[in-house]
Amino acid sequence: MEPVAIVGIDCRFPGAPDTGAYWDLLMRGADGVREVPRQRWDAKEFHSEAGEEGHTNTTQGGFIADPDAFDDEFFTISPREAAAMDPQQRLLLQSAWRAVEDAGIAPRNLAGTPTGVFVGVMGNEWAQLHLTDYPNVTAQVGSGNGYCMTANRISYHLDLKGPSLAVDTACSSSLVAAHLAVNALLSEECDQALVGGVNLALTPALSIFYTQAGLSAPDGRCKPFSAEANGIGRGEGVGVIVLRRLRDAIADGQRVYAVIRGIAVNQDGRSNGLTAPNRWAQQEVLAAAYRRAGVEPSDVVFTEAHGTGTGLGDMMEVKALGHHHADRTGKPMALGSVKGNLGHTEGAAGIAGLIKVALSLHHRVVPASRSAAKENKQLKLRDHGLRLLKAPLRLPAGPTVAGLSSFGMGGTNAHAVLESAPGHAARPEAANGAAPGGIGAAVFTLTAPNADALRRNLLTQADAAAARRVPLGPLARAGNRVKAGHRHRFAITATDTAELVAGLRESAADPELLARLSGRPTARPRTAFLFTGQGSQYPRMTAALYEQSPLYRHFLDEADAALLPHTGRSVRDLILAGDVAVHSTRWTQPALFAVGYALGRTLMALGVRPGLLLGHSVGEFAAAVLARALPLDGAAQLIAARGALMQELPAGGGMLSVRAAGEDLQGWIEREPLVGLAAVNGPTSTVLSGDLETLDRIGAEIEAKGFTTRRLQVSHAFHSPLMRPVLDRFAKIAAEVGGGVPEIPLYSTVRGRVLDDEAMDASYWVEHISATVQFGDAAAALLAEGPTHLVEIGPQPVLSGMVRRLDRPAEGAGPAHVLPVHGPESTGRALAEALAELYRGGVEPDWDAVYAPEERVAHPLPPYTFSKEHRYWARNPVRGPGTAAVAAAVRTDPALVPRSEPETAPASVLPLDRTGGPADPVADAVLGAVRLVGGWSDVSPHDRLYEDLGFDSVMIMELKNRLEARLAGIGSLTVQDLLPRLSSVGDLVAFLREFGASVPGPVSFGDTGENRALMEEERTA
Repeated sequence: MEPVAIVGIDCRFPGAPDTGAYWDLLMRGADGVREVPRQRWDAKEFHSEAGEEGHTNTTQGGFIADPDAFDDEFFTISPREAAAMDPQQRLLLQSAWRAVEDAGIAPRNLAGTPTGVFVGVMGNEWAQLHLTDYPNVTAQVGSGNGYCMTANRISYHLDLKGPSLAVDTACSSSLVAAHLAVNALLSEECDQALVGGVNLALTPALSIFYTQAGLSAPDGRCKPFSAEANGIGRGEGVGVIVLRRLRDAIADGQRVYAVIRGIAVNQDGRSNGLTAPNRWAQQEVLAAAYRRAGVEPSDVVFTEAHGTGTGLGDMMEVKALGHHHADRTGKPMALGSVKGNLGHTEGAAGIAGLIKVALSLHHRVVPASRSAAKENKQLKLRDHGLRLLKAPLRLPAGPTVAGLSSFGMGGTNAHAVLESAPGHAARPEAANGAAPGGIGAAVFTLTAPNADALRRNLLTQADAAAARRVPLGPLARAGNRVKAGHRHRFAITATDTAELVAGLRESAADPELLARLSGRPTARPRTAFLFTGQGSQYPRMTAALYEQSPLYRHFLDEADAALLPHTGRSVRDLILAGDVAVHSTRWTQPALFAVGYALGRTLMALGVRPGLLLGHSVGEFAAAVLARALPLDGAAQLIAARGALMQELPAGGGMLSVRAAGEDLQGWIEREPLVGLAAVNGPTSTVLSGDLETLDRIGAEIEAKGFTTRRLQVSHAFHSPLMRPVLDRFAKIAAEVGGGVPEIPLYSTVRGRVLDDEAMDASYWVEHISATVQFGDAAAALLAEGPTHLVEIGPQPVLSGMVRRLDRPAEGAGPAHVLPVHGPESTGRALAEALAELYRGGVEPDWDAVYAPEERVAHPLPPYTFSKEHRYWARNPVRGPGTAAVAAAVRTDPALVPRSEPETAPASVLPLDRTGGPADPVADAVLGAVRLVGGWSDVSPHDRLYEDLGFDSVMIMELKNRLEARLAGIGSLTVQDLLPRLSSVGDLVAFLREFGASVPGPVSFGDTGENRALMEEERTA
């Protein structure tokens, strides 16, 4: 059989709220059994030491804490639906999400994939309580129960397209589910599979059954293979694992806990009783699993037994194992059962054992057995080649094989053979010839549905990072890859783990800081790159970034290599040496080109894809390369020649900045043949260029007219008539290079607009030398396209100020200005902060490029911390014998869920009165109907019905019926009419007004059984 990897785990068992606590409980040999919580049933009312009919002989069991807590808002499930759902579904939803995260996958990235869901479940006591309460059966109660929904709900909420099924083979259910998942992976029905098991003991029914069948331990504890073994103790729990074909897990660099080498299932058939174990069938399923795994029994170092702690069950299991292992008397196989710690978790028993074995192989130690000190001598374990562990067993280096059994009460048996993860799993990912990663700082990101959830999970991550020494790169990369997909985006930069921990805690404690470091993009981002021109250079520009960022270093080296044949000297070395020659035109232009190209390509390698490009004068050369209008080598040849030719021009030229419009200066320009209009950077920002003596003379005249002037520190009169002597020589070089049409919209400062299927060919670059730089017009045309981010590409910010003067939107309405380099002091931290800002705005970076190849390793992060604020349970617990249960499910805290005001309003917003409520009766009727359908105590006009309130087709039908009962004039309204207008509550109200809806009189709330729990809330709303 092809091996299958376990790549993700999450679980929750008695005394162990998460996977780490579960392993700790096992290693301590602890006991999760306690008295039956009154939330389940009154254990004393049902207890009888003699085990009388209708009673149980124990008041103890393995119960998990807070089974009623559910983060319904996270999954966009309405309170009413959450209250109707089997809590086993709720537990599985949360555990599945956390297991996928543990596998190093952002759960939302699985949407639409052929991922399978296989769930083992043998009890549905919630359905017994609620589906028999006929007056309160609703559509939500129907869909909230049933075995199929334990798997189907996971597939629905994660949008998974692979097989989805629930399995009930009693106690072996979840290991049989794993068997089906493995086969589905090997047949390529799915590429990954979630395997779960769940059990909640909500009624004493099975406890009574076990008692009456003589199977119940009076102390509520399983004692596998112990001399004190006297029956079953019930247990609860949930566990989910993520499976992948081993070759796929290794290819994706995932952490592998353990490998399933072989797995088999069979049946007792007609044996000595429907519920009795069968030794022969058990030894046959063991043989089948060994055969499928390709191992000999002697290869198996330890086995996690079914181990119920019943006399007959333990004996049969020992004999079945002994059939294969009896010749190992010199080195007996270790044997244990997690039921000694938790009780018998029934439908979750197989997954509890599977997780225990996987963790044992992962940590390379097998926990001791709680039963070892009082071993049942009658079982003759040694004669069967078996032993109980009195102390943890340290596993030797190298491959280790383990077994796992799970036997169903009805005779369906399963056995799995597992092996430790191969040594070559989860190695750093190879660069595969791509540019090396690393920018000099890490960007830690985290997303959540709302600010409270963000704050809660920031603290979870901070606590985990502070608890142990963790390298920053793999930690931050794991956050980038896994903690993604929610509306609120948090990003913070750091250079070491201690700084990150401090930043996370500070952000969680300071709402204003949290708001600054978070974004909530509502539309797809559109990014523009603005490339600076001559005048922004300085010695050692971007030198610190070059030293700290291998990624930037790679692209600056690439530009330098392209320039070297044409410059005769390394531009890179000149920059890094701090040579003042960088201010000489011959070197300024190629140096700025190299920096602009390297910064632009670095950002593109980081996943920042520009949708718009603009370059100021020589900045257009780097922009043209990124737009694929020029090849790198061709652009290098052009810019080197341009700078050298201009350097050869005689001195005596200069440039003058004037605070005036270009047309105001036209008279002076027309009568001065040695002066030209070099640049128009804005409505009142103009640059004249030409002969210095002439500039001085007309400058004085201009100032006399009330305009402000400033001499620019340049070596030559760029973009002026004085450039004409170099044009012919440059034209010959430009003809060799040529040029094409930009593949990304490029806003030309020669044309003052976007180039529309126009080639940046030789004639363009020749004209570029002396033409006016029409930056103001080009930038205005770019801004009209609505970019969300303007990223200035250059050694220091120059263009951002110009653009801000061009574009003066309302507060917060304009594009964000992003600066990867701030100036001489900029390091990799500035680039990281620019990437963080872009991410908050909706950009999806290529995170691997942020990190060096050796940092691209799987690193576990704490899974999502769900809110426990909302709790749902039966209205009353189960009562004593002969008393009917009250089964309606309700929220157990005082009020139903209030809706918070969203941060941004939709286009259609209702007028509100002084109390914040709607100011008209139609809106009042709609809000009331929405509240009743979902069970909310408060609904805002801004709430979106699908995304915020969790509406589905069933709820839409009910909403339509309630609207028809409350509003006149909508009798002909159909669901098809409603569907396009259900984006928000406010949109729905506006549509109904247009449709002619009116309120005929006082709103009727009705008094059906499903509404009674909500009527008082609705009347006072």
